Amino acid sequence: MIKLTIIGAGSSVFTKNIVTDLLTIDKFKTMHIALMDINEERLKISHELISAVAQKLNAKPTIETFTNRKESLKDADFVQSTIQVGGYKPSTVIDFEIPKEFGLKQTIADTLGIGGIMRGLRTIPILLDIAKDIMEICPKALWLQYVNPMCSNMIAINNSFPEIKTLGLCHSVQGTAEMLADDLGEKIEDIDYLCAGINHMAFYQIFKKKSNNQDLYPKLKILADKIINDEEISSRSREKTDYSNKVLHEKVRYEILKRFGYFVTESSEHFAEYVPWFIKKNRQDVIDKYKIPINEYIDRCEISNKIWNELENNINSIHNEPLRRSNEYASYIMDGITNNNDITINANIMNDGLIDNLPSNSCVEVPCLINSSGYTPKKIGKLPEHLAALMRTNINVQILTAEAAITKKREHIYHAALLDPLTAANLTIDEIYSMTDKLIEAHGDYLPKFN
Repeated sequence: MIKLTIIGAGSSVFTKNIVTDLLTIDKFKTMHIALMDINEERLKISHELISAVAQKLNAKPTIETFTNRKESLKDADFVQSTIQVGGYKPSTVIDFEIPKEFGLKQTIADTLGIGGIMRGLRTIPILLDIAKDIMEICPKALWLQYVNPMCSNMIAINNSFPEIKTLGLCHSVQGTAEMLADDLGEKIEDIDYLCAGINHMAFYQIFKKKSNNQDLYPKLKILADKIINDEEISSRSREKTDYSNKVLHEKVRYEILKRFGYFVTESSEHFAEYVPWFIKKNRQDVIDKYKIPINEYIDRCEISNKIWNELENNINSIHNEPLRRSNEYASYIMDGITNNNDITINANIMNDGLIDNLPSNSCVEVPCLINSSGYTPKKIGKLPEHLAALMRTNINVQILTAEAAITKKREHIYHAALLDPLTAANLTIDEIYSMTDKLIEAHGDYLPKFN
């Protein structure tokens, strides 16, 4: 019997989605699912939720709950991590409020920027504890790592436990491909693409139709001019169905397409804070022009908490909800390895000669072939140099964040913050040091002690 251990299973909606994906596959309908979380209330809701999912899908998995991580890992074939250290309150709020005092605005603050750095510093020590437990209890398991900041986390894990089998997973590659197909009025089933780079900053090297081999970039570039000039918004209008009825625009990413020639994987609200050009002090006109949603993640957390609070009273509503397999990679990976079904997904792994013009100690996001032999990453070679140069500005921060978390040297936190594109574009050296010190103090015991 295949066993999946979900660490951070109290993330109920995501847990429900992953389990739904798995239980739509016949060979997984009797699998063993271990739910682990330190929050017993959330764990209880997740158990009730996926039990309802199993009933609706006529599946009979073995479902267990644990607050002890080591116990949950016994005999695991796959491990999935979806933790948020420090939670929305206090940590996410701190990551937004203190930078705001210094005039630094953010949108998501979980991947790069000073918010992403702080999130990495409090998350990496816990992930390394998980890695240690995996190596002790289920060393042959494949770890499906979903936690941000993805690259910093994966660099730290692989530097500390190079023998561990782990894939960093995100939905930005397949999600953006579906978005672009929709924007162009095409069906994703008729799209062939090659995407490579780093997490949240990978670019589609190829985006074409399978039926006639037509390159779709010329059409995308025509669409870019219309969207940037407010002549037309993408056909699907990108409604935030998971969070609110607010519409998020893609002017930033289409601007990057226009200037760099390729389309990037992560959303405009994310990408705006990875570069120094869109979120500027005293330039509300630029923020307004590109419709950048400042404090977007705060809004999402508030709405997510509201959804979770309503779950307990609405478990039975799952029987009226259509349950379909999502585009998340976890079930496809488990199916490919367990049932020897060849599937190619994009995953985050260390750059062991895969992309020639990115550092060897960086984490890259590349296509990987999945089957019963495990996973085989695709060698990309050399990316267009201007794309690699843009990625390296983010890689600098990722490597230094991991270095700070591993060595406990406070100086590397400053280095990471000083080299961050958005932070450096808005604050002086003294302001960056002061802001960093204040953030470290505010996070208290959620951070390790730095030398």
